[in-house]
Amino acid sequence: MQDKAPVVLVTGASRGAGRGIAIGLGAHGCTVYVTGRSEKAGDATLPGTIYETAEAVTAVGGQGIAVRCDHGDDRDVEALFEQIRREQGRLDLLVNNAASIYDELTHPGHFWEKPLKLADIINVGVRSSYVASWLAAPMMVEQGKGLIVFTSGSGAVHYVYGPGYGAHKAGVDKMAADMAVDFKGSGVATLSVWMGALLTDRLQMVMDSDPMKYAYLKDTVETPEFTGHIIWALLNDPKIAELSGQTVIGAEMARTYRLLDQGGRQPPSPRDTAGIAPHVQHPRIIR
Repeated sequence: MQDKAPVVLVTGASRGAGRGIAIGLGAHGCTVYVTGRSEKAGDATLPGTIYETAEAVTAVGGQGIAVRCDHGDDRDVEALFEQIRREQGRLDLLVNNAASIYDELTHPGHFWEKPLKLADIINVGVRSSYVASWLAAPMMVEQGKGLIVFTSGSGAVHYVYGPGYGAHKAGVDKMAADMAVDFKGSGVATLSVWMGALLTDRLQMVMDSDPMKYAYLKDTVETPEFTGHIIWALLNDPKIAELSGQTVIGAEMARTYRLLDQGGRQPPSPRDTAGIAPHVQHPRIIR
């Protein structure tokens, strides 16, 4: 367990997975910096702002700190990390969750028939996770301890919504693996966590659009807060170094740590339901 309340940064936390993760970590008393661009209603097509998330974190027992940050602008991100260092002097956990997701992602059609803006997930998704990790690394190495988590999903190894989405998931899984090589011996660990289908406002909207098509999700969805509790367990695992670099399935880690989702549910793993599992990194290293 941590001696002091851990200092956490959850990127892209106005809504969805990021919001749930931030609240889940707040319930364990963490100081949570929540970032995003949404500051007021109407800033995005879906509800949620960084201030609402920060207030929710504080309401469950943590300390929520909202910081407006465009993760597509390196200057914004640099200022964010300078603020965390100035105010806290350390960073214990970085959750790379920010990603450019548009409504058109789930629309029918081939990738060339959808707007080119869907490629933005390569910038705010893959590149932004690299940038945040690059800025977090010196602080964590200096303190000799830290955890960097990438939120991912099974779309890393099978088709989901198109090549942009898949490239994002596969990309962050690979970054977790390769960053662990560079962090070895530093006390800093990296993990990519596959989340299941999350019952967010966006997914609810998709499910409502075709109830028959998406009926199968009813018994498999996870609450966004569930991943926050899983990450908390990982952060406090004394054997976290042995997991560093791996892509883990959140539902399977929940079983390991004996965690249940809301209502006492044990969400299924895609390994069990569809035979889908993360790729395993080959141990060869070329420098």
